[in-house]
Amino acid sequence: MVQSKIGPVTSTATHSTQSAPSIPESPLWDRRFTPYFAARAVSLLGDAMMPVAAALAVGALYGVSGVGLVLGVWTGTFVVLVLFGGVFADRFGARRMMVGADLVRVLTQGVLAVAFFTGTPPFWLLVSMAALAGAAVAMFLPGVNGMVPLVAADPQRANATLKVADALAHLLGPALAGLLIAVTNAGTVYAIDAGTFLLSALCLALIRLAPNAADSPARTGSSLRRELRQGWREFRARTWMWAVILIWVVYGVLVFGPLVPLSSALVGERLGPNAYGLAVSFLGVGTVLGGLLALRVRPARPLAAGAVAMALYTVLPLSVAVGSELPVLLVGHALGGAALAFWSVMWATSVQTHTPPEVLNRVSAYELAGSVSGIAIGQILAGPAIELASPARLLTVSSTVCLAGCAALLAIPAIRGLQCAE
Repeated sequence: MVQSKIGPVTSTATHSTQSAPSIPESPLWDRRFTPYFAARAVSLLGDAMMPVAAALAVGALYGVSGVGLVLGVWTGTFVVLVLFGGVFADRFGARRMMVGADLVRVLTQGVLAVAFFTGTPPFWLLVSMAALAGAAVAMFLPGVNGMVPLVAADPQRANATLKVADALAHLLGPALAGLLIAVTNAGTVYAIDAGTFLLSALCLALIRLAPNAADSPARTGSSLRRELRQGWREFRARTWMWAVILIWVVYGVLVFGPLVPLSSALVGERLGPNAYGLAVSFLGVGTVLGGLLALRVRPARPLAAGAVAMALYTVLPLSVAVGSELPVLLVGHALGGAALAFWSVMWATSVQTHTPPEVLNRVSAYELAGSVSGIAIGQILAGPAIELASPARLLTVSSTVCLAGCAALLAIPAIRGLQCAE
């Protein structure tokens, strides 16, 4: 996700300094970033409601295994197709792919809204819409990283601002979803989600980029296979990138993947569904704090700083595993949200500023496929795993793995030593 056009071998040549470079402030809220921010903010609010809706509405009908399978199908479809999404974003333009994906998700969420309003959705419908929505996200997400350097002069400030919006969405969305399900039904949540995707598509369509921007359609007639191979070479050439993704695969299987199915079951059973929605909202509180911190702090070695911050994420699954009372549970989610937000900004900015723009969407697709593949496995295995061990014990394992992963991130020189790009 680098903005220079240097190749994979020389792209880190500018990182010889030992302190973070001084970057002059530049206007962030202009005619390009403002509609992009609006598009992301509105869709993030709808997205933040979905995990709670799936965990509570699907869980009430089909149990923990049903939640895990629906989420796993969504994620698995995304993993299978995201590499093609990266190629298509480089070939046809990221903005075009994002608008099209938003419109597909208007359809999927609208269908589910009608299904919940009119009765009990059959499991096959939940799974099929999850697969279609996962395919749409695979076409959407590779362009998210590619668009940031096109709409903002300072990617770290832009990423941190978007992370704050993400955080506010996670603060408001889950609590709103829990309240709506309690007062009305899940159909309302899905209908709102469909509306957010429609607004997102409209805002993205209003963005006007320069004719020679990297979002313009590809100017070569390269084959799909050749473009995939080029993206793979760029990804593989960066040791820090693939090393992080390997660790994130493990995180996905043992930490992020099983977290929603297991914690929603434990917290919901012990403290009630509203408590789970409130806990996820406090994840958003922490994410706001982490995003605001990333707006102000520009570490010389961003991934090392992010790895240190991620150690705090350990508290989140541990607070659920030990059966904490609500105040401790909320603090644990807030700390976890802050840690993950700060890491996310450091990671996204590093990828965006250390990858040539002409292959940024494809490289983003590879790192997304790797990091999310483990989550799909973890979600699918969450149901069968509780036959072997209690959810509390499984989440204790998650917290241990999280801490070990942070140590691994700091132990790898390519990750620990990556410098902030100029």
